Amino acid sequence: MSANIHAPLSVLSDEESAFRDAVASFVNGEIRPRVSAMEKAAKLDPDLIPKYFELGMMGIQVPEKYGGGGGSLMMVTLAVEEISKCDAAAAIVVDVQNTLVAYPIHQYGTEAQREQYLPRLCENTVGAYALSEAGSGSDAFGLATRAELKGDKWILTGRKLWITNGAEAGVFIVFANADPSKGYKGITAFIVEKTFPGFSVGKKEDKLGIRASSTTELILDGVEVPACNVLGPVGNGYKIAMETLNEGRIGIGAQMIGNAEGALAAAVAYVKERKQFGKSLAEFQGVQFQLAQVATELEAARLLVYNATRLKEAGRDIATEAAMAKLYASQVCERVCSLALEMFGGYGYTKEFPVEKFFRDAKIGKIYEGTSNMQLSTIAKALLK
Repeated sequence: MSANIHAPLSVLSDEESAFRDAVASFVNGEIRPRVSAMEKAAKLDPDLIPKYFELGMMGIQVPEKYGGGGGSLMMVTLAVEEISKCDAAAAIVVDVQNTLVAYPIHQYGTEAQREQYLPRLCENTVGAYALSEAGSGSDAFGLATRAELKGDKWILTGRKLWITNGAEAGVFIVFANADPSKGYKGITAFIVEKTFPGFSVGKKEDKLGIRASSTTELILDGVEVPACNVLGPVGNGYKIAMETLNEGRIGIGAQMIGNAEGALAAAVAYVKERKQFGKSLAEFQGVQFQLAQVATELEAARLLVYNATRLKEAGRDIATEAAMAKLYASQVCERVCSLALEMFGGYGYTKEFPVEKFFRDAKIGKIYEGTSNMQLSTIAKALLK
């Protein structure tokens, strides 16, 4: 079963290493100077997104025939990790685009859908994934949004909440129930454009962390969706949602290990400089051991994320491995960021230093794309199957 322990497959190819270095250079040149202003404005710098497209980060896995980079899932993981070392909010844009939007369209879409939407997603259009609702969070299939076929169009009615990239997106993967009598087997996925009649973006959430990332509600007031925009067979939405989220959880794991790496690097630099009792904090064994412990846990989390990535690339069922990677990476990230903040003492509690942001950004990892309890449930079911 998928809960079996697999040997880590984390060695990077030369191409992947070069890609990671290119992303790191981009982060230092284009993202880092913008982080403070984006955090204060609670909004991505609009000049940043076009640069993502120019660098090819919005269609990393998309085949070249559709305008993408033809790269690997590991490249997506590395991109999200590298950006998160600087700003987890800037990273989630890339993660959602690649794992939750481009991936399902390429994997489950018709050739006509691929030709219509993948080039746009690679060139200039941000995407979003719309599953959650007010009464449908962990109970992902308790959807109230309805889809009714009328002639050659589907009419979608309902509201979606907690939609990442909602303010910037032009294309949405929206899940609605086309036949409530069948329960979750009536759930269907649709490719919805922002310009479709009846579609609007509602309230933008004012969040604790990842503040520059937009999180909005979507209002579906009789949205008219062409029948040709059904993604996958009618009633197959539950399968598409779950399999897509498995890949998405790798992305969140990457976001969490990157965020933790950023916090740990800041803490290590600080304890080398900060002096107390006549010597640097780094000379105290108590400090050394705490840093060594979280560094070890962080490396273990990274191996879980990388291994789940490699297994997915190999065509394996990764439901359990993705759950483990996301669960542990989010737990470790929270511990690392908490310790890093403490290492800064009173300074860590101020916005003058970066660790308070890493600390706030860490919390979302245990919540979105499946709470920690839902990941534990997935792992337990596999173990007891």
